Amino acid sequence: MSAYSSQSPLSKEQGIPSQPRERRKRIVVGMTGATGAKLGIQMLTTLRRLNIETHLIMSKWAEATCKHETDYHPSNVRSLADCVYSNNDMSAPIASGSFRADGMIIIPCSMKSLAAVSNGFCDDLISRAADVMLKERRTLVLVTRESPLSVVHLRNMISVSESGGIIFPPVPAFYMRPAEICDILDHIVGRVLDLLNLDTGDFERWNGLGKK
Repeated sequence: MSAYSSQSPLSKEQGIPSQPRERRKRIVVGMTGATGAKLGIQMLTTLRRLNIETHLIMSKWAEATCKHETDYHPSNVRSLADCVYSNNDMSAPIASGSFRADGMIIIPCSMKSLAAVSNGFCDDLISRAADVMLKERRTLVLVTRESPLSVVHLRNMISVSESGGIIFPPVPAFYMRPAEICDILDHIVGRVLDLLNLDTGDFERWNGLGKK
């Protein structure tokens, strides 16, 4: 993994700081076992096209769901990311607040992972990395996938929201008249990335009734 220094190196001749090297924007992506593996794959594909440095964690059940719902093997999904970590690796760089990440997206996010983030129960790397985002006041988006919602789910969502996280259920927009599943995926992924100030340019934005 490439290391980036937060310090400006000193010029040996002049003894003054030189310009720091600009780094790519970094996004941590967590994929859990909730249905909607295509959402996570589309997110990784889009971030790669946007030249965003991605740090991926896939849970055991995310891998199982991926094989069941898509034509992708987990190894194919992992190849879309710049860096990949085991969900059991609590020593990974992204487990520390000193690692300079620009945000994290859990997509899809299971109710188990939501509960872990809500209660600060960091028993795996996905929940720990999300906990780091909250404590460091960085953007955390949970693309929660469940329906209908119980009171327990709703309370956990409120708790995460109060802590600074963003709950983003992958609700499709029909005003754009999607013709294929990829149209819905592009819209959801694009709206999520709006929250991190990234414009994909892949979907039609609302422009008023009767306006194109």
